[in-house]
Amino acid sequence: MAETFFSPCPRGLEALLAEELVTFGARAARAVHGGVSWEGDWDACRRANLESRLATRVLWRVGQGRYRAEVDIYKLAYSVTWAKWFTADDTIRIYVTAQKSPLKSLEFITLRVKDAVCDHFRTVAGRRPNVDTADPAVRIHLFLTVDTATLYVDTSGEPLYKRGYKPAAVEAPLKENLAAGILRLTGWQADEALVDPMCGSGTFLIEAAQMALDIAPGLGRGFAFERLRIHDRGAWAALRRAAEQRRKPARVLPIFGSDVVGEWVRRSRMNLDAAGLADCVRLDRADVLERTPPAAAGVMVANPPYGVRIGEAEELLAFYPRLGDALKQRWGGWRCYLFSADPELPKRIGLKASRRTPLFNGALECRLFEYRMVAGSNRERTPRPQE
Repeated sequence: MAETFFSPCPRGLEALLAEELVTFGARAARAVHGGVSWEGDWDACRRANLESRLATRVLWRVGQGRYRAEVDIYKLAYSVTWAKWFTADDTIRIYVTAQKSPLKSLEFITLRVKDAVCDHFRTVAGRRPNVDTADPAVRIHLFLTVDTATLYVDTSGEPLYKRGYKPAAVEAPLKENLAAGILRLTGWQADEALVDPMCGSGTFLIEAAQMALDIAPGLGRGFAFERLRIHDRGAWAALRRAAEQRRKPARVLPIFGSDVVGEWVRRSRMNLDAAGLADCVRLDRADVLERTPPAAAGVMVANPPYGVRIGEAEELLAFYPRLGDALKQRWGGWRCYLFSADPELPKRIGLKASRRTPLFNGALECRLFEYRMVAGSNRERTPRPQE
């Protein structure tokens, strides 16, 4: 029997996610603002949780209806057969998001949904589940449009970009599913050289290595659907076993990382080790302005500083022209990708972008700039603004 799901993702990756979900068995996958609505069976849901590199969650639709006032939402939430899927011993948390809803208080709506779920359990089981805002067994999501309310049970639990490793984070981290989406947008293939010369905590490196070795990103973690009463343990075990069998043995990959700051190199190494990939990626301390490419051609991808890691704005503005010079002098024959929210980067770097892809890092609007560096030519050079 087909169920209906919604998978949110970083904005800008919706079309890529729709394509990915189809490979897991999704049907009627439709990219919308902020995610993909789709249909499928529970195997497709389980696979999406285990194998999706781009989704943030997999939400299972359990109720939908029109509303005009808070009481309509209470009635909708009360009518859902919650007790079929979890028990009064399971803790819950309610999440409410809205687009153009006329209702004034989302906090009040959150309480009404919680009341409806608890009242449902009192009616059918004689007692109610408790709320746990830190680590609930069941996450219930309500999404409101101007006149429609949709209820979902979260089958993922922790966001899917939490792969189950990475003990050493750094400031302003790049979410793993956004990094995976950026790698997809570059067109990088596993037999190509890949370099991240500003590797920070190593997110691009780890995601690329997992792609190259066909490691399902969810193999190191658990999921909320495992706690539901309808969970099919046998089917889930078979899916995990198939994913484990597809995983290729660890080997040295043409993936290279570096950073000018030794502490970030140490953190990248720690995270690679935690992901079981320490022997797959070559890591060094080096300045992006001075390092040389490890091959005649390949993909360079970087998330340059937005001002925090370099320091003062003046120093950052001076860095971009030097970065452009370094790419031009050393990286001929490479496809170079810079992901940035800084509007000064394209003005100052002195290179003509062949493509600019809008993406969002959380609420922050960014661009992925593609620079195809032509070996032995100055055709990529564009005049810089006068200082």
